[in-house]
Amino acid sequence: MPEPVTVSGTREVPHERRRVWEALAVLAPYCAVCDVSYVVDGAGPPRRGTRFVCVPGRLDDGVAPPPGAPQGEIVEWVPRERVTTRLKLTPETWTTTIELADAGPGATRVVITVSHEAHPGGRFVQRVTHRLMRGGVREMVQRTVDGELDRLPAHVAQSPAV
Repeated sequence: MPEPVTVSGTREVPHERRRVWEALAVLAPYCAVCDVSYVVDGAGPPRRGTRFVCVPGRLDDGVAPPPGAPQGEIVEWVPRERVTTRLKLTPETWTTTIELADAGPGATRVVITVSHEAHPGGRFVQRVTHRLMRGGVREMVQRTVDGELDRLPAHVAQSPAV
């Protein structure tokens, strides 16, 4: 199995860590910044083991996600410090870690790490695909991290002040 491609990036935002945590880690039913809906299993606050489905666009309340929608899980949950999610799609798995730290009065340092792991067919196909696509996958993961960091201000702006 090929090694995952992992990229990290850091940004500082002029908001307190609690507000940044609420904006980035809590799965709201709909994120207008990303245009994605989340359907979370169970009740109560998110925590390690919380499962969710991620659907592009806005889902109306009570509407079930379409069959085959990406399945996710919170695999690490340290309130106001770190959250890691794993999103499984048919041919790949995306793991995202968001780490928060104080960066001075009223500022937060955000580190986003994204890993992409391909799940292609047989061993020969895996080796060939891995060699041919590794550079392209690294660029795609880098663009994903850069995009997430660029959207930080919009995420915080859409989150209610806490």
